[in-house]
Amino acid sequence: MRRMLDPKTIALIGATESDGTVGRTIMENLMRSEGRALFPVNPNHDAVFGIACLPSIGAVPEPVDLAVVATPASTVPDVLLECATAGVHGAIVVSAGFGETGKEGLALERRIKKTLHDYPMRVVGRTVWASSGRAWA
Repeated sequence: MRRMLDPKTIALIGATESDGTVGRTIMENLMRSEGRALFPVNPNHDAVFGIACLPSIGAVPEPVDLAVVATPASTVPDVLLECATAGVHGAIVVSAGFGETGKEGLALERRIKKTLHDYPMRVVGRTVWASSGRAWA
């Protein structure tokens, strides 16, 4: 848990320079953090604020302590599975649009729960994911 609370390496999945986006706001804040390696991840960009942008979490050249996921809800189950298989220690999901949106959102939650059941990755997100014992609200 220490690696999530005091990460040395952070990947922002959904990093962007687009005005008014969560990915931009989080990127700007993370760039102010000192003593941490920051890896923007977005397959649609070569660089974000002058930092080389990677196409996927698997392309990050060192172990990732914390992944921050700022992508549409529909992509989150696949993103978290990629993080888990890449050995990411923990993730924070800032996306919305899960169980509160109905059947489609609940299906996304089920996929997330399966990943959390199958891999030792911790996730901060919706409380409904907590049934695996590896997530917190």
